[in-house]
Amino acid sequence: MEKPHIVVLGDTEQALRRLGDWQATDRGAQVSVHSQPLQGAALLQAMQEADVLVLLRDRIPLDAQTIAQLARLRYVVFTGSRNTTLDTVALAARGIPVSFTEWGPSKESTCELTWALILAATRQLAHYSALLAQGQWRPAQAQALPSVLHGEVLGLVGLGEIGKRVAQVGKALGMRVLTWSPNMTAERAAAQGVQAVPLEELLARAKVLSLHLVPSASTRHLINAERLDLMRPDSLLVNTSRSALIDTGALVDALRAGRIGMAALDVFDTEPLPADSALRDCPRLLLTPHLGFVAEPVYQAFADGVLQCLQAFIDGQPLPRLLKAAP
Repeated sequence: MEKPHIVVLGDTEQALRRLGDWQATDRGAQVSVHSQPLQGAALLQAMQEADVLVLLRDRIPLDAQTIAQLARLRYVVFTGSRNTTLDTVALAARGIPVSFTEWGPSKESTCELTWALILAATRQLAHYSALLAQGQWRPAQAQALPSVLHGEVLGLVGLGEIGKRVAQVGKALGMRVLTWSPNMTAERAAAQGVQAVPLEELLARAKVLSLHLVPSASTRHLINAERLDLMRPDSLLVNTSRSALIDTGALVDALRAGRIGMAALDVFDTEPLPADSALRDCPRLLLTPHLGFVAEPVYQAFADGVLQCLQAFIDGQPLPRLLKAAP
């Protein structure tokens, strides 16, 4: 019998092979790993060869039109427990099961990156590190010095598992924490020791505004030109959630015009970030390449979960952690 062909897509960290023992899987299947991003015809060709697709998070869209072209596809595995780019209805119509993996400490990892960005931006670490690399010690001209967060307002858009963790750190630093989300209540906020306020008030008062929502039709481009104009001129906007929450063009305009103080982004409309993106030469902007969940223990959980799913498929055993199709 011909071995099934397993195609791994989107592992730009090249971590799944390194962190897992693939010997049994390699004996029972042909495995192809694509670490570099694929697009267009190259991506479709790689997927068409697959009996099994392994997808890293939601980096590889799998819509109904694409699924219809994957005649060999029999099983999909993705890392983490949420994937917003899979057409689960189309997969279910084809009878293709979908499994997911455990997360590991991804919430903690994203919280820590959020605070790494907040602190690095507030203390101007990238700027001062660059000065030292250039053989300097202090700027040649007088300029505003790094700020201090103690006593300032931290505004959280969203108070889920990550937002709650970010709030606790803010309180430990002596910040006053305010929050808003479409379904926020005063009671829910108070349970975390923070205050719920209207969005307009949150924007006007926050020294640091950090986004922690899953985008929906109603929150797409929540932070647009009009709402950026409501923010403090010395504010810091941080996004480690999803790029769809921000109108990127409006943010670039606001930063170039000096209408807000600074921004720090870990997520982008197109990833990897294109070489000609306006974000690359935008002033007062700190960028990281989507590192929120990228941590060794998180990827260890991904590798363990993927291998468990693949071995069950190869052995004809019940498939673990099956995703239920949307009704």
